[in-house]
Amino acid sequence: MLENCQRHHMLLGLGALTVVTILVLIIESRYAADGNQMRRRGQQFIIENNSTTNCWKHEPYTVVKECHPCSEFELVSRSLGVCIHTHYKEVMRCKSGETVTKSCDRVALIEQRNFMKFEAFSFVLGVLSYLVSYARDRVLSRRNYMRIERQLNRVK
Repeated sequence: MLENCQRHHMLLGLGALTVVTILVLIIESRYAADGNQMRRRGQQFIIENNSTTNCWKHEPYTVVKECHPCSEFELVSRSLGVCIHTHYKEVMRCKSGETVTKSCDRVALIEQRNFMKFEAFSFVLGVLSYLVSYARDRVLSRRNYMRIERQLNRVK
């Protein structure tokens, strides 16, 4: 079927698919951002019970462990209250030395990194597919050329 398509038709189709993909990504990211804002308005992150103050709200802090998934034990045993709501936790240390664990949403950076890996994989797969298709086209063109040459040699 690809042998019957002209080059400009294939490029036009590829361009249309690219535009549709970009539009879908833009629309999806807008709806995802709206959903996160609505969820954040209604959701208060729970602070671990050993925290007497919300020091991370009032003083500088350093993030000891970025937002990461709670362990299976913490989820099942409910030993850590912050894991109940979002299943993710973040450990911070305030300037006063107090260590606080709070719930957090899955980090957008992780999602973005996974998306970029997927895009890179798709790009590499597309390039490989193009190269295989190009090589196949060259082989078929060469066979066709050789067949025509043989037919012309027989006529002489």
